[in-house]
Amino acid sequence: MVARALAELVMVLHFGVLGFLVVGGFLAWRWPRLVWFHVAMAVWGALIVTFPLACPLTWLENAFRTAAGQEPLPTGFIDTYIDGVLYPESAAPTVQLVVALCVVVSWVGYYVKRRAEHTTPHHPETCR
Repeated sequence: MVARALAELVMVLHFGVLGFLVVGGFLAWRWPRLVWFHVAMAVWGALIVTFPLACPLTWLENAFRTAAGQEPLPTGFIDTYIDGVLYPESAAPTVQLVVALCVVVSWVGYYVKRRAEHTTPHHPETCR
């Protein structure tokens, strides 16, 4: 029972991580320190798409599923829960491109915002 709940918790966390991959760069506009986590996530995402690497969250979910007496995921997380479920499998390259564009746009916006903040002189208001 506990192992099954932990497997489901890891699944939810995995969805959160993917959501952060898409919007994390935009969140960094407000919370700049997030940009480093987002860079790490984007690099990991690019590596996963480019090379046949095993995701540690998928491994963890499978470990909990096995401990709960369930079958491990037949394929990876994205192949199981997203491809063919949220969009047709044939759209996967397009979705990957859209995610990459979100990352690039968010980073360009982050850079422009940070540069503007550093070049704009700050005039403290005087109190009387």
